[in-house]
Amino acid sequence: MSPVPPNRRLKLALGPLLYYWPRDRVLEFYDGIEDSAADVVYLGEVVCSRRHELDFEGWVAIGERLAAAGKEVVLSAQALTESEGDLKFVRRVAGNARWRVEANDMGAVRMLAGRPAWVAGPHLNVYNPSTLALFAGLGATRWVAPFEVSRELLAGVLAERPDGVEVELFAYGRLPLALSARCFTARRFNVQKENCGFRCIEFPDGIMLRTREGEPFLALNGIQTQSARVYNLAGEVAAVRDIGVDALRVSPQSQGTRETLRILRAVCDATLSADAARIELERLTPAAHCDGFWHGRPGIEGRFAASSGDVP
Repeated sequence: MSPVPPNRRLKLALGPLLYYWPRDRVLEFYDGIEDSAADVVYLGEVVCSRRHELDFEGWVAIGERLAAAGKEVVLSAQALTESEGDLKFVRRVAGNARWRVEANDMGAVRMLAGRPAWVAGPHLNVYNPSTLALFAGLGATRWVAPFEVSRELLAGVLAERPDGVEVELFAYGRLPLALSARCFTARRFNVQKENCGFRCIEFPDGIMLRTREGEPFLALNGIQTQSARVYNLAGEVAAVRDIGVDALRVSPQSQGTRETLRILRAVCDATLSADAARIELERLTPAAHCDGFWHGRPGIEGRFAASSGDVP
């Protein structure tokens, strides 16, 4: 492993849109990303292939505009494939000859094996140097660490990182915790998954799930389960840089994503303190923040907490 250059610039990556938004809203969102602080933008449907507001060509058209604006574009492949239709879409993503592809399951890895410069996504469950070396040998040049990775575990993997592999860390947004063949949004409305009516389009940040005591617990996003709290590593930028991370990932949310990127850019560039960033980020989202996983603690824990102490 090469030594980590001091004071090197951390990239900011905007992860794939995990929610189902109307087409016009998606286009408007990415119009605002063209001149944002994001260096890398991931595009594509990762959660549910039934979502059809944008097809493959629609994502490519957005990518062309972002690439023209100077962004690195990566196409993300679906994380849970259940049918030949799902595989057909993954093949189109993997087969594109223009941009890097983020593989999120082993089927996509097999399609990309031997091709240069693809991304090993966070759903591949890489937890040790040997597995990372395996993917690097198959052509991966960037690894997105699992969402629940701790600083200690990540530092151990990076101590033996293969040369030429960038490392990206999820740093802001609701944490994707699990995927299931069952659609929880359809279940909520007592309809079949195949006839769901695309009800998830009504919830731009997912459906909040609370405990019997009324405490926010999880967010339901179709077949995906997310954390109710917003993961926030703005206070850990120095530690992240020190262990060799190259990029921080921000997950798109319905409000404040562009501002979140601006704030994190300022923290990374040392023009804004972590404390000032905490105050600004709390104003952007009424959701409580957490960073427990990073410290090897339960994910729900954290030093960051929204002023309201609640979530929408």
